[in-house]
Amino acid sequence: MHIPLIKQELLIPSGVSVSVAGHSLHVKGPKGEDARVVGTKRVQLATAEGKVIMSCANATKTDKRTLNTNAAHVKNMLRGAASGHVYKLKICSGHFPMSVEAKGDMFIVKNFIGESVPRTLKLRSGVKVTISGTEITVESHKKEWAGSQASAIELLMRRPGFDTRVFQDGIYIVEKDGKKV
Repeated sequence: MHIPLIKQELLIPSGVSVSVAGHSLHVKGPKGEDARVVGTKRVQLATAEGKVIMSCANATKTDKRTLNTNAAHVKNMLRGAASGHVYKLKICSGHFPMSVEAKGDMFIVKNFIGESVPRTLKLRSGVKVTISGTEITVESHKKEWAGSQASAIELLMRRPGFDTRVFQDGIYIVEKDGKKV
């Protein structure tokens, strides 16, 4: 069964400029800029009156899925260019006092469960990591970058073979882009 017309209209936030070239969308705002191919042969992409319009005529279920997925990507791009994406992590240290710091493009954890060798992680450019007390904030204009950096920090502290319900030391994601975990 074909759907005669599917249309998604996304508002462009103030301070954000959007340009369309073929099937690709370029978004530029105060927090950064991003470009992505979001249109297909069947999904049309246009901008008009402060909106990004995605439409598909005579759509199948696959076209509907593609359009809605790409609309979600565009929504994340617009929000990232306007206000950015923020992930928050919490440092949980029980017996051994763990020291965490972000120096340049390196994330360093010292004295994790008494280890003498510090655990290090190379930070991706375009992602800002700040540490205040027991809270780590990861910010980026791309949601994928912020999420992958936050999960890399969480995985850096992983201890395979130990039950996390008992051995709770580590760094854990507590907020994903404004949503509590």
